[in-house]
Amino acid sequence: MSTAPFSRRSFLQSAGFLLGLPAFESLLKGTAGAAAQGVGLAADGSPLRLAFVYTPNGAIMNRWTPQGQGRDFLLNETMQPLAEFRSDLQVVSGLEHQHGWAGADGGGDHARATATILTGARPKKTAGTDIRAGVSADQVAARLLEGQTRFSSLELSCDAVRQSGSCDSGYSCAYQFNLSWRSETQPVAPESNPRQVFERLFGKGAAENPEGAGERQKARERSLLDFVMQDARALEKQLGRNDQRKLDEYLTGVREIEKRIQLAERFGIPKAPAGVAPTGIPANYKEHLRLMFDMLALAFQTDSTRVGTFLMAHDGSNRNFPDIGVTSGHHELSHHQEDPTKIEQLTRIDRFYTEQLAYFLQRLRGMREPNGKSVLDNSMVVYCGGLSDANKHSHNNLPAIVAGRGGGVLQPGQHLSLSQPAPMTNLYLGLLQRMGLPVERIGDSTGALSGV
Repeated sequence: MSTAPFSRRSFLQSAGFLLGLPAFESLLKGTAGAAAQGVGLAADGSPLRLAFVYTPNGAIMNRWTPQGQGRDFLLNETMQPLAEFRSDLQVVSGLEHQHGWAGADGGGDHARATATILTGARPKKTAGTDIRAGVSADQVAARLLEGQTRFSSLELSCDAVRQSGSCDSGYSCAYQFNLSWRSETQPVAPESNPRQVFERLFGKGAAENPEGAGERQKARERSLLDFVMQDARALEKQLGRNDQRKLDEYLTGVREIEKRIQLAERFGIPKAPAGVAPTGIPANYKEHLRLMFDMLALAFQTDSTRVGTFLMAHDGSNRNFPDIGVTSGHHELSHHQEDPTKIEQLTRIDRFYTEQLAYFLQRLRGMREPNGKSVLDNSMVVYCGGLSDANKHSHNNLPAIVAGRGGGVLQPGQHLSLSQPAPMTNLYLGLLQRMGLPVERIGDSTGALSGV
C-alpha cells in the first residue's frame, strides 16, 4: 500500500473491493483550508449531508404536534422517542402540498402524496408509460453536488420497486413507490435490499471485474473486510492514537452490520403475498428499517454521498405491525372514522416510525468528524409525510421535522408554527440555499422558508 497522502475520500482496496473511510485528523493535517470554500460545505470545510425520510399514511396530528411554539414547546405523545434530540431538531407546522389535493383528478391521494412530497409538482394522472411529475429536491441537490462524492445520491426503500402498472385510482405505481425524480419523466428507483446497498458502498462485484470472477465470487462468502485488513494495518501505522481507535471502531461497526445482513439471509425470507421477496431482506420490518438507516449513516460517514432519500413505506401501505400489537393494516386503519380504538393503534404506528428516526439520529450523532463535531451536526435530516389527516386525505399542515444543525446554519430546538400555510417546497428551497447551492425554485415554491 502506498504511503502517499490521502484525500478526504480515501479508500482501502484489495482483491477488487473498495472500503470508504471516515475522515482522519492525522491524514488531514496541513490540508485544512487547502480546499476552497464551496457549495455543500460547512464554514469549517466539513461536508454537509441532506436526507429525506418519508413516513406513510399521515399521522394522528393532535398527538403529533408539539404543545407550545418557538423554543418553549413540549414534544407530544408521538414524538416522545425523540426527546433526547429536542435540542437537535425543529418541528415545522403549517406546510402544504397544493398539488396533492384531488382537484379535477379525483381519487389517488396516496399516489399524489408520495409523488408531490419532494417534487412539489402535480403528477399526471396516468397508469401508462407517459408519467410526469417534477424534479425532486434531493436530485436538485445531487446534480449541483455531482462529482464531490462517489455517488451523487443514495435512494433507499423498504418496499419492492414498482415502476409500472396501476396502483391508486388510475395513477401509475411509479408515483407511489418513488420519492426521487431525476427529471419530470424519470423516477430514480430506490434499493430495498440492504445487502445490495452494502456491496454498492463497500464492494466491487464480479460484473465490474470479469477477470477471475469465479474466485472472487467464492471469496464473497467470507467477510468483505478480510480483503482490506492488511491495507488497514498499513494505514494504521500512519494514524495517531485517536485515529487508530476511530479506525478500529469503524471497521468493527461495518463488520457488525455485515453479520446482521448475513443472519437475515441465513434464516430465510418471509413469504410475500405478491411473490418471492428479494434476498437479503430481513423477515422483521424493524430490523429492515434499521439496516437501511445503517446503510445511509455509513454512506454519510464515509462521504460516499451527501444526499439520500429513504421511503420507509409508500403511502397507502397496508403493512401490519404485530411487534407493537397492531394486526390490522396501516392503510385500513388510517380511514378510522374517529374510531378511538383505531386511533390508538395508529398512534402506536406513528410512534414506531419516530422511534426509527431516533435510531438514525443516534447513529449520526455517534459518528465523529475530524474536528470533533458529529455527522448529525453537519446534517439536515427532513422527516416528512405527504398526508396529515389520512382519514380525510388532507395535504395541509403536513408532518415535518428537520433534524441536525446543518453545519451551524439551522436553528434547532424549536417548534416553528407558521402563521400562514406555505408550500413544503419552501422548506426545501431554504435548506438547499443554506447549503450554498444556487437554487431559486423547487416545484411550486414561492420563496425560501425563513426562521428554520
